[in-house]
This record gives sequence, C-alpha cells and structure tokens, in this order.
Amino acid sequence: MKIYILAIGKCKNGSPEDLLIKQYQKRLNWELIVKEKDNDERLKEAAFLLSHIPPHAKVVVLDERGENISSLAFAKKIGDWQLEGISDICFLIGGADGHTDEVRKRADLLLSFGKLTMPHMLIRAVLSEQIYRAQTILSGHPYHRE
Repeated sequence: MKIYILAIGKCKNGSPEDLLIKQYQKRLNWELIVKEKDNDERLKEAAFLLSHIPPHAKVVVLDERGENISSLAFAKKIGDWQLEGISDICFLIGGADGHTDEVRKRADLLLSFGKLTMPHMLIRAVLSEQIYRAQTILSGHPYHRE
C-alpha cells in the first residue's frame, strides 16, 4: 500500500515535526510519500493537491468540517479499502485558509482531528502517527491500547 500526504506549506528539514514524520515513515511497512507546495493562493493550492492524486486512489481530506472518528474506525476504513483492492490512499492537508469546495467534493472521506486549531506541520506528524497506528491495529500489533 502507498500512502500519500499532499500538503500545503513546507516542513522545515530537521524540525521536530519533520523528525517525527520521518520516524513513522521508517516504522511503516506501507510506503509513505510526502509532497509539499509553498503556501499560495487557494485556487493554486487546490490545483496542486488535485493534480497530485494518483489515479484510483482513495482521497481523505483533512478538514475541520469532517468526521471526527476513533483510531479504530480510522484503521477499519483503511482495512476496508485494502479489502476492496485499493492500493493508494491520498491525504490532503490544505493551507491556512483551508480547502476549496472542489477539493472537499473529491474526498472519499472528510476527516477532522477535532475542534482544536493545530499548526499544519504538527497535523502532519499526528497524521503520520495515526497511519502507523492504523497499520499496527490491522496487523494485530499491541501498539494500540484501548
């Protein structure tokens, strides 16, 4: 399985968030690919995000209006997609002004990590950890406790 994180804003190399993301990339059995674009006008950001979605990928748009689901439900969603034969999942993280309606309409899942406002770089690290957590849940590894 290939997991893509398409994000607006560049994560500074060697920053704490970058180190966390790289740590989870190493732990994953799935391939985790991060593509970034500098902050720009919303329509250009949307064009970048939409143009880098692989064909046939499931798309998860991180958005404050999205569903706030548990780690187990997140893992189940990924597991269900795997059973359907999906090999690519693409997560989209917008810029400071959020996503356009066009990007939200492309989503197979609108996902929220809660009502708190978080820096975009930190949400990448949280997302990377949740992807790793989902993989461990699906493999029966004891990393996740509930």
